[in-house]
Amino acid sequence: MARWVILMCLLLSIVEARGRRNGNVFDVRDYNALASGNTDDTKAFMSAWKDACKTEGKTTFVIPSGTYMLNPIVFSGPCNGQITFELKGTLTAPTNNPSSDTTWINFRYLDHITVNGGGKLDGQGTSAWGRKNGNPLLMGLGFAFVNNSNVNNIQSVNSQNAHISMYQCENITLSHITITAPSNSPNTDGIKMAKSKGININDVHIATGDDCIAMITGTKNVNISNVYCGPGHGISVGSFGSNTDEFDIQDIYVKSCTFNATSHGVRIKTWPTALTHPLKASNIVYEDITIVDVSLPISIDQEYCPSNKCGKKVSSGVKISNISYRNIKGTSKGDVAIAFKCSESNPCQNISLENIDLKRKRPRRHRTLKNLCFNVRGASRGIQEPKACW
Repeated sequence: MARWVILMCLLLSIVEARGRRNGNVFDVRDYNALASGNTDDTKAFMSAWKDACKTEGKTTFVIPSGTYMLNPIVFSGPCNGQITFELKGTLTAPTNNPSSDTTWINFRYLDHITVNGGGKLDGQGTSAWGRKNGNPLLMGLGFAFVNNSNVNNIQSVNSQNAHISMYQCENITLSHITITAPSNSPNTDGIKMAKSKGININDVHIATGDDCIAMITGTKNVNISNVYCGPGHGISVGSFGSNTDEFDIQDIYVKSCTFNATSHGVRIKTWPTALTHPLKASNIVYEDITIVDVSLPISIDQEYCPSNKCGKKVSSGVKISNISYRNIKGTSKGDVAIAFKCSESNPCQNISLENIDLKRKRPRRHRTLKNLCFNVRGASRGIQEPKACW
């Protein structure tokens, strides 16, 4: 009798495992992922993905609790159904990238993918940032040619490079995400996007060593709200304007965000480079922004040149226009509240300031907070502290 019970239990286990594989739930543990934390589980993940991708209907790709080590991996489509990538465990990146890949977890050519589950991506950047030789440091979570998708309720810790990147994506919502890296971690942008549109970012907490959010060439129609940024370099449009194959950035709305102890707050930056074709940044709104001890709260820098390696500087060819700053208040720990350094050949046009109330963190004797404006044309109304340039 006991032998019969044992046999039945084994048969039920096999049936259940096959059911999970052959049904619409694909658990990586059923594909021999070990979750030991130090054994490469990449092959098991790829096998589970192939089965999930070819299955019709709504499908769930499950990563249970545990720690899984993965080398760079591509989850590619198109797939036959809508997939939920349910990350409950922790994924760890290799500290010494074994390939020439630049992205660690990469989703490509997918429609209606959802990434969620409350799990964690551990880029192990603290063991990789100082590496000067070998293959590239890995961006964390990458989306390329992905549309109509959602990313929510995950964590990204110590990415080696940018935490989340998007390239040529449409209609993606990112929400309830926590991104963490030390303030001195190099190039660890929180969320970075290029040639993408219809991007919504809300209820996200970002602490990192570079831009909290960076919108570069060809980014359009982005809504950002309820983002906490700090430490980091602020929310940036750019940098761009250094190459001949770049595209306009426009229709950006940033609302109800907080910047705490960042180097910058809301920022637009272009390179001091002449262009052979028209390029612009336009229709950008910053509204209801809280500034807490930020070095430079508001800036347009058309002389952006990190490390002073630009060679001979020329007037930026990027045209900046229709930029609105509304209801921005808080404290600055620097001497300048607003710095508009616009292009001499393409002055900034239609820059609007409404209810700007910025004070110095600690008043300094004989040094009042000030604004600096060059080659800019704009208007102001309501509270202007410090006094507007016009």
